[in-house]
Amino acid sequence: MLSGNTLVLGGAASGKSSHAETLLNQCPEELIYLASAECYDDEMREKVNIHIARRGPRWTTIEEPLAAADVIAELEPGQTCLFDCATLWLSNHILADNDIALEQERLLAALKTSPVPVVIVSNEVGQGIVPETPLGRRFREAQGRLNIALAAQAARVIHVVAGIPRTIKGDAL
Repeated sequence: MLSGNTLVLGGAASGKSSHAETLLNQCPEELIYLASAECYDDEMREKVNIHIARRGPRWTTIEEPLAAADVIAELEPGQTCLFDCATLWLSNHILADNDIALEQERLLAALKTSPVPVVIVSNEVGQGIVPETPLGRRFREAQGRLNIALAAQAARVIHVVAGIPRTIKGDAL
C-alpha cells in the first residue's frame, strides 16, 4: 500500500511508466490515471493506446494536459493516482506561454494537500547535451527545477534506468 507521494524519474523509454503502473496495480484502491499527453499524430495516439491496453480495466483515465492541479485537488479517499507525466504537463504550459512558476506552485500545493497518494512520472533531462535552442534550454532548466521541487516534497523517489528501478529517497516499495 502506498503512502505519501512518489516521484518516478528516468530517461525517455526507460521503463518509468511501466514501473509506476506496477506500483499502483498492487493497491486495492480505485486507480486513476491522470494523463497530460496530447495526441497530435498517429504515432502518439498509438503510444497512448498501448499504455491504455497495458493498464487494463481497473484504471480510470483522465486526460488533462494543463489542469493537473485541479484534478489532483478533486481526488477522494479510496483512490490512488498516477500522474503521467510531469514533463509533458510542463511542455504544455511552456508552449501555452503560461506562468511556469505559478503553475508549478499550484501543482505542488495540490500534491501536498492531496488526501490520496499520487505517483508522479517525470523525465530526467539534465544528463544530456545542452539544447541548441533558447526554448530547449528554457525547458531543460524548468524541468530540472520542477524535478527538484517534486523530489523535495515526495516521500520517495525512484530512478528507473533500462527498466531497473532504484529507490534514491525513502523506503523501497
